[in-house]
Amino acid sequence: MISLQQLVTGYDRVPVTPVLNGVIAAGSMTAITGPNGCGKSTLLKTLAGFIPPVSGAFQWQGVRPVIGWLAQRHALEAQFPLTVQDVVSMGCWPRHSLLAGFQRDTRRRIAAALERVGLEAMAPVTIDELSGGQFQRMLFARVLVQQAALVMLDEPFTGVDETTCHVLMALILEMHGEGKTVLAVLHDSERVARHFPQTLRLDSAVSHWDTARVRVA
Repeated sequence: MISLQQLVTGYDRVPVTPVLNGVIAAGSMTAITGPNGCGKSTLLKTLAGFIPPVSGAFQWQGVRPVIGWLAQRHALEAQFPLTVQDVVSMGCWPRHSLLAGFQRDTRRRIAAALERVGLEAMAPVTIDELSGGQFQRMLFARVLVQQAALVMLDEPFTGVDETTCHVLMALILEMHGEGKTVLAVLHDSERVARHFPQTLRLDSAVSHWDTARVRVA
């Protein structure tokens, strides 16, 4: 799905990651791991198209798919007067006009996503009233309604309780079982070893911008 060709990512032309070569295959489920500051989130944002590469390139094999994106929790503003349903509905915007409103099947899809994450009763609640775990469940529901072929998750388990982690991990496995390609930045080595078939480790011990090590679990 994505071919990495001497790819180096960073900010303002300053490299953060080592040189990366390889292919992220369609339908794969890959954890991006490594120590703090090694460029895990930077790589994910580059592949999502939010920031340009420092050098090298990556190419889509075929048409660039719709991307289901889940940012880090601290990167999102919780003070806007939005409801849970408002935020989840945003996942439909790429395919639907905001002014035209949603058709019945789309509204059903939003309701089903809220039910899958256990937030159906909280649809009218404003997001500033949510706990950390509830907020993350809401963001997962937004990804679900996108029905994207490629799902990118930036530290999806950070700051949430273990019960929510189990719920979210089950959703990730479900999406992968449906044939979606999953890329996730993770810190929990036990969860990575247990659930993720592929691991891309960005290791700070690698010499300056050498190729990162890829481990298939």
